[in-house]
Amino acid sequence: MAKRGKKYMEALKKVDKTKLYSPREAIELLKELSYANFDETVEVHIRLGVDPRHSDQQVRGVVQLPHGLGKKIKVLVFAQGEAERIAKEAGADYAGGDEYIKKIEKDGWLDFDVALATPDMMPKIGKLGKILGRRGLMPNPKAGTLVKAEDLPKVIEEARKGRVEFKMDRTAIIHVPIGKLSFDTDKLLANLAALIDSVLRAKPPGAKGQYIKSITITSTMGPGLKLDLKEALSLPSAIMV
Repeated sequence: MAKRGKKYMEALKKVDKTKLYSPREAIELLKELSYANFDETVEVHIRLGVDPRHSDQQVRGVVQLPHGLGKKIKVLVFAQGEAERIAKEAGADYAGGDEYIKKIEKDGWLDFDVALATPDMMPKIGKLGKILGRRGLMPNPKAGTLVKAEDLPKVIEEARKGRVEFKMDRTAIIHVPIGKLSFDTDKLLANLAALIDSVLRAKPPGAKGQYIKSITITSTMGPGLKLDLKEALSLPSAIMV
């Protein structure tokens, strides 16, 4: 395990490891403890009570963060012909087919945050599965990133505004950024509420017992704060209309 710096250890002293924090309290404490000389990303880690080994217990989905991620999102669209033209006119940073497939496959190019594709491109980009899949960038219908040409403008716009894909890892934990530490507390709370609501909606048919086991919130350089689960799960109904 990497040795933590002096500033991190000082911040850690102010954290009560036995306490379950309310979402608002946790966000405000992260702000108070911040010592980095850059705008840190706020991250949420949700531990689920499902077994990743079973196909009927897989958890993945998409959340539209109402206040975005606080950074410019670069969008790549795998498309050709009319769909490529539509993607470019809709503001995609990159749109095309063979040239981008080759760039990723041969050069390891990954200078984008979201990858979309039209259905006719799937046979071509299938070979990129190992490269893009590991990074959660492989277009697929469940994540809403396999898109008909006529729907590209809408999906590209959503991606820019804070459309984030989430997927459970092999230890049954979901890791998702919800914005920057410089965001107002209320904006981070609204993004957190949207994430929790989307994860609850993505509950798989094979899930049994307690679905969400714990929620931890942290920042890029900050300590992890465990949330009071009851308060966290009530956020969507308290904040979202």
